[in-house]
Order: sequence, then C-alpha cells, then structure tokens
Amino acid sequence: MRKKFKIIEFGDPVLREIAKPVAVYHHKLHSLIDSISYTLKHRDDGAALAANQIGVLKRITVIDYEHEYLEMINPEIIDYEGSQTDSEGCLSLPGFFASVTRYDRIKVKYKNREGKEFIIERTGSMSRCIQHEVDHLNGILFIDKTEDKFLLHSETKEKIAIEEVRKRAGEIIQRET
Repeated sequence: MRKKFKIIEFGDPVLREIAKPVAVYHHKLHSLIDSISYTLKHRDDGAALAANQIGVLKRITVIDYEHEYLEMINPEIIDYEGSQTDSEGCLSLPGFFASVTRYDRIKVKYKNREGKEFIIERTGSMSRCIQHEVDHLNGILFIDKTEDKFLLHSETKEKIAIEEVRKRAGEIIQRET
C-alpha cells in the first residue's frame, strides 16, 4: 500500500546519518519504493527523493527527472570525469539554492527493486541529480559542497549566510577535499 510521507527538513539529524545497504528484496521493499515514488510525485518542486529524507535509513532513491524514472537501490558511483557547476536545491531545504560543483560524467552501479544489478552512465544535469541523491544516502547535503557564501530563496529572494545555516543546526561541517 502506498503511503505519502512527510519530507524531513534540514536540521533533523537523520539527514546526517549514513543509510544502510538493502540486503533483502521483497514486498516490503517494493511498498517502501512505491511510497517514496508516491511522495515525490505529489511534489511539483522535486526531481528525486532519498529514503533518509523520509526518515528511513536504507540506501534507496527514486529519481523522476528529465523524462527518466529510476529506482536505485544501493547506488555507487564507480567512475567519473570532468566537472560542472550549477545551482542546486533540495526538498529538505525548500526554496533555497546555491551553486555546487560536481562531476560532469558518472558511471553508477545500482540494483533495481528485484535485486538485478545495472550500470549506467549519465552526464550533465542527470549526473548532478544522481550525485545529489548518493550524497543524501551518505549524510551529505548540497550546502556542504557549495563555495557560495549565501543560500538564496527562489521566491522570496531571502539570502541566508551558509555559515548561519550550518550554525542553526549546530553542525560542524568538514568539507570534502
């Protein structure tokens, strides 16, 4: 049975936890994936949703972006090249955006809901979307990767200092190098 979940917002510690790999592929997993998909489809402002964004610490993400629908279980980026910088937002930090540099091309290995393994290659904005979701599963948010000094709200044009956002949640961010 599909269930619509509340999306967890920034500040909740579950967003900083590392999701556990899925080991068993059964009807409960299918139901969870269906509910993640259902939750995403009922939002008009999101391209993807990771399980930990609904409070479930499993390595699952659903992507519905650029005319492509992917259910990725245990996704792992296995190859990459190039770089691109563009604006990113997140359903867990609604309305706010910042520039993030990511790989331009990635190769990602994942399983589907039946446990069948796939390897796909994506470039451009789909590559960016997948990387954003894999980061979620590793407890990393886009604000950890931005070089911007401010987040900008798309509608209100409110600017909030990145450091202030980090302090509000009481977090100490170690940026990846």
